[in-house]
Amino acid sequence: MMSAAPVISIDDVYKTFKRRVHALRGVSMRVHEGEIFGLLGPNGAGKSTLVKIIMTVIRANRLSGTVLGHSVGHKPTLSRVGYLPEHHRFPKHLKAGQVLDYLAGLSGVPRRVRKKRIDEMLELVGMTDWKRHRVGEFSKGMQQRIGIAQALMNDPRLLLLDEPTDGVDPVGRREIRDLLIRLREQGRTIFINSHLLSELEMVCDRVSIMVKGRVAMEGTIEALTSDSQRYEIHVEGKIAGDMAPGATSVESVGVDLTKITMPTAKATDVQPLLDKLRQSGTTIHRVMPVRESLEDLFIRAIETTGEGSGTPGAVTGKGGDA
Repeated sequence: MMSAAPVISIDDVYKTFKRRVHALRGVSMRVHEGEIFGLLGPNGAGKSTLVKIIMTVIRANRLSGTVLGHSVGHKPTLSRVGYLPEHHRFPKHLKAGQVLDYLAGLSGVPRRVRKKRIDEMLELVGMTDWKRHRVGEFSKGMQQRIGIAQALMNDPRLLLLDEPTDGVDPVGRREIRDLLIRLREQGRTIFINSHLLSELEMVCDRVSIMVKGRVAMEGTIEALTSDSQRYEIHVEGKIAGDMAPGATSVESVGVDLTKITMPTAKATDVQPLLDKLRQSGTTIHRVMPVRESLEDLFIRAIETTGEGSGTPGAVTGKGGDA
């Protein structure tokens, strides 16, 4: 059986702004149906530019690809896409319900459908009690919730969310994560551009890391970190290296503990060593599978492409993205 065509399939995307600013340099990407796909990269990597090209907000210098089976820019197809831009702004004098009604109307949603979906979407994002309040009174996190609600008003197959948890408190971020998982369970495809790596790691099926306008890595987090998967075994006291054949390191940690690192992702590969340690009377404190985090992967992608050493600000800081 042939697999379904990707929801987003783009190749060789180039975008150059005035003064020879090369925002995108041959980007190719696949987003599959029913997955949460995360796009990440340092500030200025071209993430928001790519999202805006997919939504036809700006025009690429060169582009080949499709969205929902039609060429990028196909107007009827855009009516099946929900979009939350970064730094979105709503008219401050409008009430929450009015914002959803107005924007859904611009998307061609019939009035009778809008009336029903307004209440459903406000309930979905936890804003029912604020329907008749002016959005100028809302916090940044509340405006993000309204932004997600408006992106869902046209019942889209594909959601493009640019920094959906920006300005949202930890409780709100968890609620949005749960919402995204529910939307995926409904069969929707979700494309997230975010600088919050921990958020992406918890919800994304696959990720793409962009550096300097190019895709440096793409795939599942498990596949991308497979080479780093290992087991760390903490035991009491000091042991000789010949007690741990196959280990990549045996080092002291803490006051009276030794850490043994085994380069494997299989628990069965560790059992002979554990048996040997028990037979020698060694006390085992902890056996833990370990792999690179998404942040580790991110930093490795930057260093591999020569972007820099990767500062904390590049990973989690805010700022403009070309």
